[in-house]
Amino acid sequence: MTNAAGRPGASMQTIPTDECYRLLATHEIGRIGINAEHYPLILPVNYGLDGTTVVVRTRPGTLLRAAPHANVTFEVDEIDRQTRSGWSVLVRGQAEEVGEEHRAELVARTLATGVQPWAPGEHGTWLRLITHDISGRRIVPGELPPAVDPRAYR
Repeated sequence: MTNAAGRPGASMQTIPTDECYRLLATHEIGRIGINAEHYPLILPVNYGLDGTTVVVRTRPGTLLRAAPHANVTFEVDEIDRQTRSGWSVLVRGQAEEVGEEHRAELVARTLATGVQPWAPGEHGTWLRLITHDISGRRIVPGELPPAVDPRAYR
């Protein structure tokens, strides 16, 4: 079978749950999808993983107003344009502002991952995403074209 790039054997694979969490732990930037101001809104956020819970450090604003106790999606991916391969992990769950009863322990564990906000400003609010479902898929390239076009040497 040949894919759109003319390479035989490319395939789409489902990623098992435990590997989805392992892949999430290798990154610190993802995208959270929420309904805000009458539109779906997708925002880049940096995050940490606390076991199977995605933790987002944020500031007061649209995300905080729209997300607490709302169903949200969260996606992280990695793409290799050269080989046309990559993976994507999608988390569907409920966003919850971290309350005082959990805050100190959760914040300490999340800070221990080394994740720091990139955007300037106050980021003293913490959200956790309680996973309802996690899924992942990987595109594995088939036979890659030669590094040098053999016709160049005729």
